[in-house]
Amino acid sequence: GKDDKQISDIQELTGRGCDALIVSPNTTATLTPAVEQACAKVPVIVFDRGVETDCAVTFISPVGGYGYGAVAADFLVGKVKPGGKILALRISPGVDALETRWSAAKVAFDKSELDVVDVKFTDGDPAKTKSVVTDALTRHGSIDGVWMDSGATAVAAVEAFEDAGQDVPPITGEDQQDFLQAWKDKKLTAFAPTYPTFQWRTPVIAALRILQGQQVPKEWKLPQPSITQDTLDEYLKPGMPPLHYAMCGCADLPGYPEAWGGKG
Repeated sequence: GKDDKQISDIQELTGRGCDALIVSPNTTATLTPAVEQACAKVPVIVFDRGVETDCAVTFISPVGGYGYGAVAADFLVGKVKPGGKILALRISPGVDALETRWSAAKVAFDKSELDVVDVKFTDGDPAKTKSVVTDALTRHGSIDGVWMDSGATAVAAVEAFEDAGQDVPPITGEDQQDFLQAWKDKKLTAFAPTYPTFQWRTPVIAALRILQGQQVPKEWKLPQPSITQDTLDEYLKPGMPPLHYAMCGCADLPGYPEAWGGKG
């Protein structure tokens, strides 16, 4: 999570005689020089966030933040009556992936007849999320839909409505187990855009292919499915820990989730 640490790690690893390097840049611009230097020594595979150079053999990522933000906003536009009050919950400002999610959602909301009454940052803190939702209900009387740029605190938002004695309105979350379970148990009107964490696997596959002399796409786009009411049961897996993400591509790993810090 720190640029300086990642830059020093890249420099150290490329000095060890590695055969290939996989990088998920912490920030785009700052990591670009380090990636360019690494490209001169080994094949580099970049994934998740990109860099401002095309020296990497391949750049692997899902559709991205614009798609995430747009489909979540479109869901609320379709579910909330015109004039409905929307609460937008954001994690923190200045994070490129989150900014693109909100910018796409804002386009959809601006074109609709919905009223975005609040855009609030929660720092990804469940307690703060509850406080923000409670405050919005106090000031506006009711909220008709909740859009989130990240679903980690979606359950906290749901609980805030319940604590206030109000029905949970249409809400967007993510593919996190605790939200999917709450969605099913509470019969929510919900939608989960995803930024699939299964993308960790593809860079490993790409690195192996590159070292075997095989061709890989210069830009490798991965699917980015959304979870709907019709597909909820496909992704909600019994026995997974609350922070398990359905799109992790990890459920079949040996010892998962117990050996990975979870509880079966």
